[in-house]
Amino acid sequence: MAGLGPGVGKGTVALGLVELLSRQVARIGVFRPLVSGDGDDSLLTLLTKRYPVVAPYAESYGVTMAEASALVADGKWEELISRIVERYREVERQSASVVVIGSDFAPAAKERDEMPRELGFNARLATEFGSVVVPVISGAGRNAESLVASARSAYHSLVDLDATVIAVIANRVPADLGALPADALPADALPVPMWSIPEIATLAAPTVAEVAEALDATIVSGGEGALDRDVLDYVVGAAHVPAVLEHLTDGALMITPGDRADLLLAASAAHAAGNVTLAGLVLTLGERPDPRVVRVIERLNTGLAMLVVDADSYHTIASASRIQAGLGTGTPRKVEAALGAFEEYVDTAALTRVLDVARSSRVTPLMFENDLIDRARAERRHLVLPEGTDERILRATETLLRRGVADLTLLGDPAEITRRARELGVDIGSARLVDPETSPWRDDFAERYAELRKHRAVTLDLAYDVVRDVNYFGTMMVAEGLADGMVSGANHTTAATIRPAFEIIKTVPDVSVASSVFFMLLADRVLVYGDCAVNPDPDAAQLADIALSSARTAAAFGIEPRVAMLSYSTGKSGSGADVEKVAAATALVRDRQPDLPVEGPIQYDAAIDPAVAATKLPESTVAGKATVFVFPDLNTGNNTYKAVQRSANAVAVGPVMQGLRRPVNDLSRGATVKDIVNTVAITAIQAAVR
Repeated sequence: MAGLGPGVGKGTVALGLVELLSRQVARIGVFRPLVSGDGDDSLLTLLTKRYPVVAPYAESYGVTMAEASALVADGKWEELISRIVERYREVERQSASVVVIGSDFAPAAKERDEMPRELGFNARLATEFGSVVVPVISGAGRNAESLVASARSAYHSLVDLDATVIAVIANRVPADLGALPADALPADALPVPMWSIPEIATLAAPTVAEVAEALDATIVSGGEGALDRDVLDYVVGAAHVPAVLEHLTDGALMITPGDRADLLLAASAAHAAGNVTLAGLVLTLGERPDPRVVRVIERLNTGLAMLVVDADSYHTIASASRIQAGLGTGTPRKVEAALGAFEEYVDTAALTRVLDVARSSRVTPLMFENDLIDRARAERRHLVLPEGTDERILRATETLLRRGVADLTLLGDPAEITRRARELGVDIGSARLVDPETSPWRDDFAERYAELRKHRAVTLDLAYDVVRDVNYFGTMMVAEGLADGMVSGANHTTAATIRPAFEIIKTVPDVSVASSVFFMLLADRVLVYGDCAVNPDPDAAQLADIALSSARTAAAFGIEPRVAMLSYSTGKSGSGADVEKVAAATALVRDRQPDLPVEGPIQYDAAIDPAVAATKLPESTVAGKATVFVFPDLNTGNNTYKAVQRSANAVAVGPVMQGLRRPVNDLSRGATVKDIVNTVAITAIQAAVR
């Protein structure tokens, strides 16, 4: 991937390419021919830490800029190329695919004429590596006609240097132009695909943390969330309060002398009241505010960072305006925005075909998780999240919206949700906010629930109170088609989350019992465990239903189902009521779905280990290679999944409910933001499959 010119935003494209390939291959490498210094490259650090790449940072670059300059100064061009190629080959030998991020030169002026031209240098390396090339051009300030001309020039410049160009990407295209429409390209414009990514304000904007570092500021207040806010504008506070308030804009960083208590209080109050959402406050001249003022601001609970710098306002704004935003491990929200932009505006399916990368037969955890996001985006659904004020839910909502995974409704008091989001500095602007207490749907939901539960003597008055509960309200939204699915449980029990689903949504016609599975993400594969969360002691018929539901769930998520009906006995080696139950359930599964590979009773070691299977069940098509493990009871299943999770350092995604007419899924109360994102994606896919 070669950037043509400065400030093209290669990081967005590099991130998108690595994400795309991580869904296709198990062993991916990243490589930069030149880095500014050992450990100093923020983009390479991000990629090597975010993805399980085959080589660590220290092995994922060719030479440092200082080393390259020394070789160039001695006229050792070929030695420079040779060193870079040698380092690249080490990464390539371990990888199924490698993304090479083309070099940016920043030599001293006296050396500039001695360095090879950047374009020619990258083309030469691409040839030596045997790589195809994706040039990235800047769309800043261009119209459609000049954008096409620039793309054509980039293509032919590289082809003339013997590079193989497979696509051209224009980044930072003016927002009013947006994604370049297909009819803007003349029929003979380019022989390869071209995509354009609009300018995304949050990507071009530095974070408060980046501003603080660049200004060498002292952080007076503000935690990690406050420092992660995007700075979209700068406002110098030097006038009277009304004039300054008039100029405050969303995302603005206000720069003012530290002794202007009036402006600090006014800006903080405007932010707390929701009149404007600021990025933070910078106090100049080394002046810290009066402690009495600080106490008032703290009581406003703005969640804003307050920085102090020694310079005056003029020099501070001059320095701040030169700060370049970047993608790195310290800007996770910006990373999600970059991935969202790449996935929205680049036809990733077409790019995959152009790259012609064979998909790995092995499904790694990262491939599985990335595939969840990809599939959910492809058939976008609307989901409801009842716990709208929970910090993890709000952070996950921002990620889900930025990645385009689903449309979302958050339940709760809209004013409280908005206030909490503002405190955390997260953007949930495109989410729908609904308060069950005041919603016009509440009356209809109460009538519907009373009708459904009249056999339990539920009156309309009682139903009116019941549907005020966020989980019941969210479940009614799903049942009435106002949402395609629901995810809850971050601060509710499993029973509180799924009981409404059992009462209102109920199971599909051919399944007698709803159940759950965990996706167990091991180092080299993904397994399905069921049922580890819902049914304490299923009988044979229920166990067969759990097995069939688990097999369907596995198939829906790209895992070929080979079902092991687990027991303490393999084949006919043991006896007893528990073994007989599993044997009867296995017979029912075979009778109901003869084409489904299933084995039981079978012990866990015979189900997963080919060597053990060869001894115990040598003729079985499931033994030794099972992908779906059905446990005989909740005690066995719950303990086993937790043992594997902790002992094998596996990631357990779930529980994922199955057998319901519409998808409702439960979160662990210890769920992380990543867990919530994965569960929402799973629920969206379930809704699409249904």
